[in-house]
Amino acid sequence: MENRTKIAKKVTLVGFFVNLALTAAKLLAGILGKSSAMVADGVHSLSDFATDIVVLAFVNISGQDSDHNHRYGHGKFETFATLIISLVLFGVGLGILINGAENIIAALDGKMLDKPGMIAFWAAILSIISKEILFKYTIKKGKEINSDAVIANGWHHRSDAFSSLGTALGIGGAIFLGDSWRILDPIAGVLVSFFIMKVAIDLGLPSVKELLESSLDSDVVDEIEAIITNHPEVQLYHHLKTRKIGSIYAIDVHVKLDRNMTFVRSHDVATEIERELRKRFGKGTQISIHTEPI
Repeated sequence: MENRTKIAKKVTLVGFFVNLALTAAKLLAGILGKSSAMVADGVHSLSDFATDIVVLAFVNISGQDSDHNHRYGHGKFETFATLIISLVLFGVGLGILINGAENIIAALDGKMLDKPGMIAFWAAILSIISKEILFKYTIKKGKEINSDAVIANGWHHRSDAFSSLGTALGIGGAIFLGDSWRILDPIAGVLVSFFIMKVAIDLGLPSVKELLESSLDSDVVDEIEAIITNHPEVQLYHHLKTRKIGSIYAIDVHVKLDRNMTFVRSHDVATEIERELRKRFGKGTQISIHTEPI
């Protein structure tokens, strides 16, 4: 668990300092280059600071062992962090949408929008490259340590890369296609905002389900049932309950055994099932098996 937490913190710190440099570059380029799309993109990068801090704080807590007040560990803190990231991401997307829509309406009413400068275009290209590299690195490490919060942060990096891609296209069109095409700058921001909000929803819904104690996915439940029923001494089972606690699974079940079986053997059967479940789903899996005579 300590190694997992260390990796999560290291990955997030790398993203934090990359975001620091990008945010400063984007906001400066947006202001100097008179590009509303680049300023919006800079604000998007600025939101990464908040999410990086959230991940650093909550992953550290979630890595702690169970205590008197948290008998099932602190995994829910990581789930909560993922939900916060999704909410921040949705808010950023909505803000970019509103800002872009206002500029589009102004352009349609005859207002001549400012022509973006080349500094804004090159800042967008730099952002695309760096954020895509950061996305791949973060997702790889997030999957290695099975951290939803780190993976969510990785997708936040990808959304920033796509945001910068749309920004680059809009700024490039506004620069190279002539004055009548300056409206492409805010249009790019609006199109990217929809993608950002979709990613936010895709990230947030699983966290909401987990916090509401929803059961594990049906394919996972099928695997659990197969492991239980494959034990030769289990005749029936019922009251199977499953849920997710951060990155680990919690499984409760009643199994029916031969009524003439000794108490010691029934305990051994439960232990054998637990061993198989942990072998499949990880050592941290929370398991409670109640044995009953049939």
